[in-house]
Amino acid sequence: MARLPKRYVRFHEQFPAVGKAYEAYGEAVAQAGPLDEKTRCLVKLGMSIAARMEGAAKSHAHKALQAGASAEEIRHVALLAAPTIGFPNMMAGLGWVDEILIEHAS
Repeated sequence: MARLPKRYVRFHEQFPAVGKAYEAYGEAVAQAGPLDEKTRCLVKLGMSIAARMEGAAKSHAHKALQAGASAEEIRHVALLAAPTIGFPNMMAGLGWVDEILIEHAS
């Protein structure tokens, strides 16, 4: 079961039509191509790390676990960022990922 951030839940409560439209948009994009759910989650994790979006990176790490990705696969996505976005940015992403993996393991 997905755990949703409190702010996201409040957003849906305050703006239900916008929230529904946003989720429908995301689903349409997900279904527009051949990538399976796990691959989509890992790609979105990599993009979130590259954009330095901590909340999104944590969310996509969580979703990747739910889609069947292993901890090793998720950490590999973070490591792959190093040559492209730099070591310090990769380390930030790896830290975010590790927070989710530790939380998931407990």
